[in-house]
Amino acid sequence: MNESSNTKPGSGLRAVGLTLTFVTPRSTTHAVQDVSLQIGARDFAGIVGPSGSGKTSLLYLLAGLRTATEGSVWINDFKYSHATPNERLDFRRRHFGFVFQQPFLVSYLNVLENVLVPIENAGDADKQRGMELLESLDIADLAPKFPNECSGGERVRVSMARGLVHRPDLLFVDEPTASLDMATGARVMKVLQGQCEHGALIIVTHDLEILDAADVVFRMRDGVLTDTFQPQVLTA
Repeated sequence: MNESSNTKPGSGLRAVGLTLTFVTPRSTTHAVQDVSLQIGARDFAGIVGPSGSGKTSLLYLLAGLRTATEGSVWINDFKYSHATPNERLDFRRRHFGFVFQQPFLVSYLNVLENVLVPIENAGDADKQRGMELLESLDIADLAPKFPNECSGGERVRVSMARGLVHRPDLLFVDEPTASLDMATGARVMKVLQGQCEHGALIIVTHDLEILDAADVVFRMRDGVLTDTFQPQVLTA
């Protein structure tokens, strides 16, 4: 898709013609191909599709963790995808939150300190919010412990609290319930949906059931956006 030079989005995130191509001497693979979408400033959006469909690659393009071969990403009136690397890094730190499948916790910080990593010079109010998030995720007792004292599922929940603690404008989440039992998964989804009080929530998942409350879902297959729908409309 060709983008007009004066294209401007509304509030939230907008992607125009995103393509991610890998070229080798033997083949050319489009991990993401000509994807355009829009997500409102406080929308709960899902990205679904089978393994290898390009959904995680799309998430990384939207978050600026990968550079698109073609296309652009706008955050409000800021052409985020075409900013300098330092500008993108600074923007991510100030406006984005992330929850990856691998939590990437800092081994020498305790759980509460890990949660507060996105906040410079965290004060008492920040620490209280961090503890409230841990409580909401049923892991408040882990606050003084270190990552190696936590289970895999507990570390995932710590990373969720870290992603939420600074009330980001956009929270990007990759497979939040993959390592959790059903009851815990339901609990964390409720906490993650609280993000929409402050900004947008974008979740990649293979489990369509956790997106029942989403405002919009984008379905990927073979790198292509094949379908966009609203779960509430389908189940009404």
